Amino acid sequence: MLKRLFQRSRASLPSEPTIAGRPPAVPRGLRAYVVGDIHGRHDLLQMMERMIVDDVRETGRHLDCIVVHLGDYVDRGFESSKVVEHLLQVPADGLPRVHLLGNHDLWLREFLNASDQSPEAAASWLRFGGDATLLSYGVKLDLKKPEPERFVDARLQLENRLPPEHEAFLAELELAFSLGDYFFCHAGIRPDLPLERQSEAELLWIREPFLSWTGDCGKIIVHGHTVEETPVVRSNRIGIDTGACWTGRLTCLVLEGTGRRFLHTGR
Repeated sequence: MLKRLFQRSRASLPSEPTIAGRPPAVPRGLRAYVVGDIHGRHDLLQMMERMIVDDVRETGRHLDCIVVHLGDYVDRGFESSKVVEHLLQVPADGLPRVHLLGNHDLWLREFLNASDQSPEAAASWLRFGGDATLLSYGVKLDLKKPEPERFVDARLQLENRLPPEHEAFLAELELAFSLGDYFFCHAGIRPDLPLERQSEAELLWIREPFLSWTGDCGKIIVHGHTVEETPVVRSNRIGIDTGACWTGRLTCLVLEGTGRRFLHTGR
C-alpha cells in the first residue's frame, strides 16, 4: 500500500546538477537549509530544527544561514495547527525563514473562502488529508448531514477556531524564492515557460511534464510535492519530498557554495 504513494521519476539515471556546464552555487558566505513537505508532523519539524541548529553550531558558525520551507505544512498528519503555530514563532536559532506555499496550504485557504471552493473541491481536500487538519483545530465533521451542509458547518467551525495569525500566515505564503543558481518552489515548473511567467497552478501542482523534463531553465529547481523514497537529484532539479507524514523521514537539503548534502529525520 505504502509503495503506491511514492512516485518514480521518469528521467533516466541520476546526474549532477549543472548550470551552463558548471556546478550550481549559492552566494559566497551563505548556507541554505531547504526543508521538504511537513504535512502536520510537528514532531519531525522540531527534530529537523534541532538538527539544523546542531549543524550550524558544528560547521556553519562563520556563515550567514537561511531556512527555506517548500510548503505543505498542513493535512495528512494530525498536528497541522501545531505546525503553523510553531512556524509563526520567532525561531530559537534566530535564522531567517522563507515560507513557500504548497497546494495543501492553498486547499485549506480556499476551504476557508467558500466562494473559491465547490463542494467537490472541499470533498477532495478532505479525502486527501484535510480531515486531519480540521481535527487538529478541534473541528468535527457531522456525518449525519448531507455533504454541502456538512462542509458549511465545518467551515463555520473552522472560522471560529482558526487564530487570525494562522489565517494571515496562510495568506502571506510566497509562491517561489530564488537564491544564486537555485529556484525554490513547491511542485516544479512548466518547462516551456520562463521562470518569471510561471503560474500559481504550475508552481503548486505540476508533475508531468516537469518530472521527465531534461532541459535547462538557467536555475536548478528545488521542489517537494512528489513523494520519493529518497531525494531525487537530476541535472536540472532536486526533489526532497520523502513522505514524512507516512515514513517519519523529513528531508532537508543543505546548500553551500557548490556543495550539496542532506539531513534526514528517521532512518
